[in-house]
Amino acid sequence: MKITSVSVHKVTGENSRMKGIATVVLDDCFKIKGIRIIEKDDKMMLAMPSRKNRNNENEDVAHPLNAETRQMFEDAVFAEYNKAE
Repeated sequence: MKITSVSVHKVTGENSRMKGIATVVLDDCFKIKGIRIIEKDDKMMLAMPSRKNRNNENEDVAHPLNAETRQMFEDAVFAEYNKAE
């Protein structure tokens, strides 16, 4: 699997933890939209797309299954975030 495209839309707002929203394309054939870029305790992190389940709890719709894949997503998204205006 290879990340073939990343786009980031920065979000500006005072006192907002959310800093942007990313879209990632895998192998030029699978798109994941709605990856949130969040600042927490002076550290940037990704929050994968989620929805509320029957118990009104947030549940990831899509997410990496191992640390290596999560790191690949973080590297690609944060690199694009740092380039975005």
